[in-house]
Amino acid sequence: MEIDRIDGRTPNQLRPLACSQNILNRAHGSASWSQGETKVLAAVYGPKAGTKKNENPEKACIEVIWKQKTGQIGKLEKEYEMILKRTLQSICILTINPNTTTSVIVQVVNDDGALLPCAINASCAALVDAGIALKHLAVAVCCCLAETGYVILDPTKLEEQKMKAFAYLVFPNTILNVLPEESLQVKGEPMEHGIITSVTHGAMPVDDYLHCLERGRSASEKMSAFLRRSLQPKLPSDLSKAA
Repeated sequence: MEIDRIDGRTPNQLRPLACSQNILNRAHGSASWSQGETKVLAAVYGPKAGTKKNENPEKACIEVIWKQKTGQIGKLEKEYEMILKRTLQSICILTINPNTTTSVIVQVVNDDGALLPCAINASCAALVDAGIALKHLAVAVCCCLAETGYVILDPTKLEEQKMKAFAYLVFPNTILNVLPEESLQVKGEPMEHGIITSVTHGAMPVDDYLHCLERGRSASEKMSAFLRRSLQPKLPSDLSKAA
């Protein structure tokens, strides 16, 4: 089915990507990530001694603070903080600096759709800039399902508002390079279908979700290549080999 998008993109076409690192002097690591007109700035502070309340002192703690462009954060932004924290915890090697806290500050510069995936991508780039030990890189993409059943990638804000449902999907930079061939395991942690995080909003049949998963994984390969090119000078040797 041919889909007419306001900006002329095809259903599978991503908006132009841009990534810059080391842009904040006082942060231990920082990065900006843009997808079209959506832009997010991420800053990393730490590791600092001590963990937050109710956190395991035998592991490092990841703290995420979400900041809106204007105004206070609400229920949705608190949900974003939780999703982002769990995602970053899953890619960081938390046993290297036990009983420490690393803070990730996410500042929304402009929201024109796919905001949470953009924030996840910015945060991953900032962690690399800060030298935080990672199991692998991660890239996030948004897939939207329209009332008519077609799927589009990386929606603008206007497109998001018209969609029946959408999924935020986070993938490792390359499943073949970070997982043993015989199993989908990373240091004993299962990774279903090579996906790190999956969050859906709205009603989406299983077949449509699997379609989104397939389209998202295909797009993640292009995003992973862009991310590795952007971060190449900062990547440790084991992650660089994946490039």
